[in-house]
Amino acid sequence: MLNRLIRKVGACLMTAAVAVSLSCCGNSENAETVTSAEVSETAAVTYPPVTHDEMRDIPSIELVKEIKAGWSLGNTLDAHGVSGVIGLDTETSWGNPKATYELFTAIKEEGFNIVRIPVTWYPHMDSQGNIAESWMDRVQEVVDYAYGQDLFVILNVHHENWHDPYYDNADAACEKLKKVWTQIGERFQDYDDKLIFEGMNEPRKRNTALEWNGGDKEGHEVVNQLNAAFIETIRGLGGNNPKRHLMIPTYAASITDGSVGDFVFPEGDDKIIVSLHSYTPYNFALGLELKDREFDENGSGGNDVKWVMQTIKTNFVDKGIPVILGEFGAINKANLEIRTNWVKFYVSEAKKIGVPCLWFDNGAFTGEGETLGLIDRNSYAWKFKEIPDAMIGAANEE
Repeated sequence: MLNRLIRKVGACLMTAAVAVSLSCCGNSENAETVTSAEVSETAAVTYPPVTHDEMRDIPSIELVKEIKAGWSLGNTLDAHGVSGVIGLDTETSWGNPKATYELFTAIKEEGFNIVRIPVTWYPHMDSQGNIAESWMDRVQEVVDYAYGQDLFVILNVHHENWHDPYYDNADAACEKLKKVWTQIGERFQDYDDKLIFEGMNEPRKRNTALEWNGGDKEGHEVVNQLNAAFIETIRGLGGNNPKRHLMIPTYAASITDGSVGDFVFPEGDDKIIVSLHSYTPYNFALGLELKDREFDENGSGGNDVKWVMQTIKTNFVDKGIPVILGEFGAINKANLEIRTNWVKFYVSEAKKIGVPCLWFDNGAFTGEGETLGLIDRNSYAWKFKEIPDAMIGAANEE
């Protein structure tokens, strides 16, 4: 058992107003609260020490059975690209408040047992690819918030601008991926199997016609190269990394025929998980038009969801390959009852094939963007509690 020092952090450390912008995943209702937050310069909170158990030598297919339902900390450590916002201030630049220990307490108390922590690293790296110590410290602090709740944690690289899968970019992208993951792997080398590394988020040919339609052979092959470089890097590091459970995506984390058909799953390593995303049916989940659907065994709205699960089952599960659906969700269109029925059906169908699902919560509740928020990150109250309740219930059905 490895004990870390008790972390004492200020209850409120930010003294300046937070820059707020519309992110790629929606605008946040929390923005006004963030900018007007009262600041306490003296209050301090002492959290329980974070402990790491012994790293178990179990295959990923067994580990995934322990995972039920999950929640993602979207638009926070992955925020970037706001003019004039640098360093640690990027965490709040898309309108969400800083992540707190209390937020993960609420996630745990609701019944989730895994969280995904998306992180964008490139704004915090120098020209040689060295990650700023202050940023690595903050990422570790947030990981420890979740660890303190005994949650599984997925840590990744997210919204990166340097690993687009082209042949002429492959070598440079692989080298940078190795540099980034060497630093992350070394920092977290003593963490046990509750910490899962996810090599990339949705690697794709951004801003092209091939971005979301499954890509092409070039894109598929380069994603396979990047996945191999990631695995090789982590396996070559010390501590628990030779036994670390790793997640690797298809092209864009997609389940389209091409991205799945050309995907290479490594042989001889039983601690690898396939990372997939599916906002299905798309027009219901992310389209702005309100769609009435019947989501049950006999409802027409369930056919698309069944197709997703059957595709995953045929291509991966039936071959003994573990899968985590690292992102799913449906935006708020004043359709809480339909969304609740959908999430119950979606998670129930995924559970039948042994695939846990994680909701991507971007903290956005209103507006014209992707309003995928579920929990108010200031009050820690659930805005649409029926949805997480349905997720937890479906994931725990026997």
